[in-house]
Amino acid sequence: MRYCPCMYKRVVLKLSGEALAAGRGFGVDPDRIQQIAGEVAEVHRMGVEVAIVVGGGNFFRGVAEQAKEMDRVSADNMGMLGTVINALALQDSLEKHDVHCRVMSAIGMNQICEPYIRRRAIRHLEKGRVVIFASGTGNPYFSTDTAASLRAMEIKADVLLKATKVEGIYDADPVIRQDAVKFEQITYMEILQLGLKVMDTTAVSLCKDNSLPMIIFKLNQPGNIRRVISGEKVGSLVTA
Repeated sequence: MRYCPCMYKRVVLKLSGEALAAGRGFGVDPDRIQQIAGEVAEVHRMGVEVAIVVGGGNFFRGVAEQAKEMDRVSADNMGMLGTVINALALQDSLEKHDVHCRVMSAIGMNQICEPYIRRRAIRHLEKGRVVIFASGTGNPYFSTDTAASLRAMEIKADVLLKATKVEGIYDADPVIRQDAVKFEQITYMEILQLGLKVMDTTAVSLCKDNSLPMIIFKLNQPGNIRRVISGEKVGSLVTA
C-alpha cells in the first residue's frame, strides 16, 4: 500500500463534458484533456486513489434544446453513450502520462470497456489504477451528478470533488452578478432550502442522507485538484 500524505485517500472527481470541450461547446479539446490528465496523474503519484465520473454534455444532453422533440429515455441513452466517448478519451490521455486506467460502464459494451462491478472497481483502486465511471447510473432520468454521488458512496470515497467553471458555490450566478457572495462552507440542507443550482436535488439529497462531504472548485485554475486533495482551502465545502 502506498503512503498518502494528502487529506483524502480515496476521491471521486466529477468532470462535466463541457470541461473537456474547453469552450468549444462540442467534442473534446486534446490540449484541455491532456492538462486535466496531467493534474490527475500528479495526485495519483502522491498516492491518492482516484475515481472519475465524466459527463457527456459536450456531445449530447437529454434535457437540452436539441433533444426537446425526442423521447426522454432515448435522449438520455444518447447522453450516456456520450460519456463513454469522453471516458475513453480521458483514459487515453492518462495512459500517455503512464497512469494505469480502467473505464467501467454502467451499460454493457464489453468490447471497449469493463462492466461496472463495485468490488472490481474497489480492487482496481487498491491496485493503484485510476477508474473512470461511464454511462452515468445506466438509467435514464438520472444525471451524472447523481451517478457521481452514488459511485462515491459505493466505493466508500472520502470526498466528492466537483470541478466547475467558477470558484465555488455562490448565492447567485457570479457570471451574471458581480456582487454574488461565495460560500466557504455550506450544508446540503441549506443548498436545498436556498434553491442553489449546485447539483440536481437527487444528488444533493443522496449526499446529505449519507453524510458524504463535497468540494466544489474551479477546474480552470492549474493545480487546483492537487490543492483540494492536499487540504488547502479551495472552493466551497459542503457537509451534511
